[in-house]
Amino acid sequence: MQASLGLAGLAALPIPAFAAPHPRTVIAAAKAGLERVGAHVSHRDIVGVADFRPASRQPRLHLVDLASGRVDSLLVAHGVGSDPKHTGYLHRFSNAMAADCTSEGAYVTGHYYVGEHGHAMSLKGLDPTNNNAEARRVVVHQAWYVSPAMARRYGMIGRSQGCFAVSHAKLEHVLARLSPGHLLIATKL
Repeated sequence: MQASLGLAGLAALPIPAFAAPHPRTVIAAAKAGLERVGAHVSHRDIVGVADFRPASRQPRLHLVDLASGRVDSLLVAHGVGSDPKHTGYLHRFSNAMAADCTSEGAYVTGHYYVGEHGHAMSLKGLDPTNNNAEARRVVVHQAWYVSPAMARRYGMIGRSQGCFAVSHAKLEHVLARLSPGHLLIATKL
């Protein structure tokens, strides 16, 4: 995984501001995803919605509790190939094998395992735009380059190789909420 945060001047670049999506928008996206691919998921209580429209310095992985309407939002990295100039914004999605990009679409969460980044969770892509996720080893894992301190210091967080990388402090929370059989959506709202 690459972080490429050595360019201190990047934080001074003009970055357009995006307002965080309204919780109703995120909840609507979660419900629409379940309507579309719900037959592939065994748990419909919590849905993850990764909205890659905002900058990486903003919480953009939304864990939606459909029973309570609560939306818990946290930082998540996008792929280095989705932002090759490291602007902090996802510029393109790709499902290509060696693209190191984030892939758009619906995923079902799979098994837990311990790998090169510690505890992690496998993902299976459910759409033609992310059906290479398993072969590309796109997973949910923690990364040192994802943290509020990193976002404050550099104006962005680091980039993954297409994985949903979250902070070490939030990984267990994400793995518990999006346990195997849940829906995770990657999109731009």
